[in-house]
Amino acid sequence: MYSSVIALVILIMFSAYFSATETAFSALNIIKIKNLAQSGNKRAKLTLELYNDYDRLISTILVGNNIVNILSTSLATALFVLYFPKNGVAISTVVMTVVVLVFGEVSPKSIAKEMPEKFAMISAPFIKLISVCLTPITRLFVVLKNLFAKMIGVKSDNTITDDELLTMVKEAQADGGIDEGEGDLIKSAIEFYDLDVSDILIPRVDMIAIDYECTKEEIYNIFSETRFSRIPVFKETVDNIIGVINQKDFNFSVMNGDKSLDDIIKPAAYVVGNMHISDLLTLLQKKKTHLAVVTDEYGGTEGIVTLEDVIEELVGEIWDEHDEVIVDYTRLAENCYRISCNASTDKITELFDIELETDSATVGGWVTEMLEKIPEEKDSFTYQSLTVTVTKADERRALEVVAALKVIDEQ
Repeated sequence: MYSSVIALVILIMFSAYFSATETAFSALNIIKIKNLAQSGNKRAKLTLELYNDYDRLISTILVGNNIVNILSTSLATALFVLYFPKNGVAISTVVMTVVVLVFGEVSPKSIAKEMPEKFAMISAPFIKLISVCLTPITRLFVVLKNLFAKMIGVKSDNTITDDELLTMVKEAQADGGIDEGEGDLIKSAIEFYDLDVSDILIPRVDMIAIDYECTKEEIYNIFSETRFSRIPVFKETVDNIIGVINQKDFNFSVMNGDKSLDDIIKPAAYVVGNMHISDLLTLLQKKKTHLAVVTDEYGGTEGIVTLEDVIEELVGEIWDEHDEVIVDYTRLAENCYRISCNASTDKITELFDIELETDSATVGGWVTEMLEKIPEEKDSFTYQSLTVTVTKADERRALEVVAALKVIDEQ
């Protein structure tokens, strides 16, 4: 009897081991294991090797778990029938169901879930040994699995989408794995490749350009007032930009030298609004320029975009001592904000958790689209549960709005 009880305990321990191992490999953070493997951790390398052949791994674990569970159930039934001939089978069924669930399944799986990487690396050598011993059986199961997968048309998709990466970053921030600044930088880098030039350009109505016919004094005053280091130059109309001049070149070579404006004008780079800003960055680096002219479908000037605009999409706003600090929004009350119309429409989504169905890149464009006319002060509209009121506008566009979210009480 004692030897049978000891054997039964050992079998339950093996059941717990296989159950915990299954959970550990299922909940494994593969990135952590890869980092450990690259740093030379032998257990991590073996764990990664087993994980990469997941079909064989899971077959080994399940076959092993079923073998020990069947053996333990058979042994327990024999023991209970020996001492309880009439009700031995029923008693064995009840007792083993409770024991296997508590000690062989639930408890070990719960423990392994809390430390999957550590447990997987601890169990990796033994699982490797069992896998080798059960090779004929596991290969048969892998073949059957692949056959069933083809029959029902299952296709594996292990690719990670941008949204999934962003969720992983948010979880890492929440868990304290990375701080807020690191998380924001990673999120900016992920979203960087989804942005087009039209999302970050300085629109035509806001851009500063110099007329080729301007005098040296007029150009000097424009540089002094704007504090810009580079300004595009046009002939006759802003749709005919002929190049870009640098403030240092102008001061040293034209204003305080003997060169003409033609001598310092550098060719402008031309891009279209639907170009990805990642491609724009490559273009600006290749042409060794900090400014590009954005053209529309008719060849006219839609606006300009600078290298600083591109970099700010990665690292956030860059202010110097001459910049006028522009605030995208100001909180007025709970779920109520004053928002600049130059702000991205993403700001509405961020503040109110509302998806906007619009092609406009800015709040101002969205407001114009919703009103279907040039916005005027006190114009308002409702979008889903959001009320938007124009609080500042000029003769061409809205400049500022107040947006408030109506909260519906659920009773």
